[in-house]
Amino acid sequence: MSRNTDFVASLAKGLRVLELFGAERPAMSVSQVAAETGFDRATARRCLLTLHQMGYAQYDGKYFSLGPRALRLGVGALASLPLARQVQPWLDQVSDRIGQSSSVSILDDTEIVYIARAAQKRVMSIGLMPGSRLPAHCTSMGRVLLAALPENEARAVVERSALAPRTRFSVTEPAEIMARIDEVRRQGHALIDQEVELGLRSLAVPLLNVHGQTVAALNVGMAAIHEGPEALPELFLPDLQRVQRGLQREIWSSPVRLHREG
Repeated sequence: MSRNTDFVASLAKGLRVLELFGAERPAMSVSQVAAETGFDRATARRCLLTLHQMGYAQYDGKYFSLGPRALRLGVGALASLPLARQVQPWLDQVSDRIGQSSSVSILDDTEIVYIARAAQKRVMSIGLMPGSRLPAHCTSMGRVLLAALPENEARAVVERSALAPRTRFSVTEPAEIMARIDEVRRQGHALIDQEVELGLRSLAVPLLNVHGQTVAALNVGMAAIHEGPEALPELFLPDLQRVQRGLQREIWSSPVRLHREG
């Protein structure tokens, strides 16, 4: 913003309300939205009813939920990213070669957002697709993306993340998570062993542009069977690095980050 007069407060409030809805909060009342945003009930109600009138929210008389029109926002944003189109053929190729699912994501505050995916085997209980979100601090792609940030920025993201354990293997102490991120920064890849979901392991590397900047993260996910996690870099890292090198010759865009402050 160049001047305060350029900021449309009512639009900002509506967008903030829209962002509240997700898998963990598919439907909310006026009171819940007011509590989450800090808005008074009248403001929360006006925002919700405006979204309802515009077709972005549905209303059953008590609870509001996202309407079909809201899909236009996410689908349109993903479709407009040149990076998603660039990486998809590479994902399809590497996934076919190694027989495992592969994905590319970018960072959005405390979460990663999938922008492309090639699925081979379903190893998670939830179906992942472009637009899906997972916490950054406990995912292989998230730790790669956090490792690309200055240390103080990465720590700030971790400290405002919801660190409740997802499995018995989850790391929940900020200092330990930062130590894992520092390790990723040193070795150039991230390995996650069942921290997101039992039975799931993943290995990720950064995707770099021609200037050597991290623009996204690439991973491969596999079931936690057969070889132990220590064997995964030897098995899959060469293929990921081959894609990493190939894409670096093609990517000219600046780091893709939907990072929000606060």
